[in-house]
Amino acid sequence: MKKILILIVVLPLISFAQSVKGTFSPAEDFTYAFLYKATPESAHYVNRGQLDSLGSFEIPLDESVTPGIYKIVYATPPEENNFDFIYDGKETVVFDFSFEKGIKFTQSEENKLWASYLKSIDMVNQTISNYYSKENNDKKGFTAIFKTLKDTQTAYEELAKDKLVFSFIKANRPYIPTQYEDISTYSNNLKQHYLSQVNFSDNLLQSSSYLVDRVSAYVFNMVANPSEDTYKQHIDDVAAAISNDDLRIKTSLLETLWHRFVTVENYNIANYITDSHLLELAKASNNKVLENMLTSFKNTSIGSKAPNFEINLKDDQKTSLHQLEGAENYLLIFWSSSCSHCLSELPKVKAMVANKPNLKVVAFGLEDNTRNWEKEKENYPDFIHQIGLEKWENPIVETYGISATPMYFLLNSDKIFISKPQGFEELEVLLKDL
Repeated sequence: MKKILILIVVLPLISFAQSVKGTFSPAEDFTYAFLYKATPESAHYVNRGQLDSLGSFEIPLDESVTPGIYKIVYATPPEENNFDFIYDGKETVVFDFSFEKGIKFTQSEENKLWASYLKSIDMVNQTISNYYSKENNDKKGFTAIFKTLKDTQTAYEELAKDKLVFSFIKANRPYIPTQYEDISTYSNNLKQHYLSQVNFSDNLLQSSSYLVDRVSAYVFNMVANPSEDTYKQHIDDVAAAISNDDLRIKTSLLETLWHRFVTVENYNIANYITDSHLLELAKASNNKVLENMLTSFKNTSIGSKAPNFEINLKDDQKTSLHQLEGAENYLLIFWSSSCSHCLSELPKVKAMVANKPNLKVVAFGLEDNTRNWEKEKENYPDFIHQIGLEKWENPIVETYGISATPMYFLLNSDKIFISKPQGFEELEVLLKDL
C-alpha cells in the first residue's frame, strides 16, 4: 500500500517537472499571464496563470510543451503587450517584469545568456561609438576595441553551443574590421554586414520577434534622418537578403514594413513596397486577402485619384465620378439603407454641408435591393446618389476596400484623395475647416 501511495505522489512531479514563473509589478496593474507557443505562422494558446496579490503566477509545463519560442501576453491589446522567451524543455523559466524596467530572467540559462550577450555587445558598441565620436585615429586603440568585440562574440558562441539561443547569437554576429577603418568606411561595411549573418530560414528566428526587430532596425535606424530614396534602398536590401525559397517569411516581413509606413502615413513608401515587392509576393503565394488589401489601399491612398465609377442621374442621364464638376471638394460616402449607423450619421452630415456650396456629397449606397434605398435617398435631395447592388459583393467594395459603413473619403476638385476620416468625429473636425 505504501508503494502505491508513493507512486501517486511522485508521478505528478515527474509529469510537471518544469514551469514558467513570473512576478509582475506593480501587482495591481496585472491580472493574468497567458502562455502561447509561437510558430512562424501564428501563436497557439497553451495555458494561463492568475496573478496573486504579490503579482506572481506559475504555469506548470508537462511533456506536451515542447522546446521552442514561447510568448507571454500580459495585457490588451495582446500584439503590443507581450514578450518572447526560449524554453528548452529542460529548465524552469523564472522572470520579473515591469513596464519601467522590462523583462529580467532570474532563472533559465537560455534566456539569461541572451540577455547577458545583448548587454555585453551593447557595451562594446558604446565604446566603438565613443571612439569614433572623438574623431580618433589611434590605430592601437581601434585594434583593441575590435579585439574585445571579437572575443566577446566568440566567448558567447562557445557558451551557447548546443543551446537554442545559439541561433540568435549567431544571427547577431557583428561586423569586425580586419584593419583600421575611418567612420565612413566602417559605417558602410557595418550596413552591408547587418543582414548577412541572419538565417531567415531558421524556424526559431521565424517564431520569435527577432527577424521583425532586425529588419525594422535596418530600415528605420541604420541611417539618421533617412530620405525616401534611402527607405526604398533599405527595403530593396531586405527583399534581396531573403531568398524566394522563404516566400512566407519574406512576405510576412515586408508586410510588417508596409504596415509601419501606413501607420506613419508615409503612403509613397507603403505603395513602393506594394509595387516593388509585396503585391507580387501576395500573388505568388495566392494570398488573396493581402492582394486585395494592398490594391484597395493603393487605390485610395492620399494623393491618388479616386477610382472612377458610373453615376446614374435623374431622367436616365449618366455621368461618372470623374466627370462631376462645380465643386472644390467632394465628400464620398459609402452607406447602406439597412445600416443603423448610416441612418444616424447621414442627417448630421446633411446639416454640416448645408452651408458649404463648394462641397458636394456623393452617396454610394451598398444595397441588396432598390426598395429601401429609393425611400431613404429622398431624405437627401442635394446628394448625388448611386446604388451598388449585391452589397458587399459589389466590385466597388473591393476597389475601395470598404470594410464597414458608413465610410468617408474627401476628394478635391480633381477627384484626388485628400483625407480619409476614420469615423464621424474625424469628419466633423475636417468639415469645420472647409
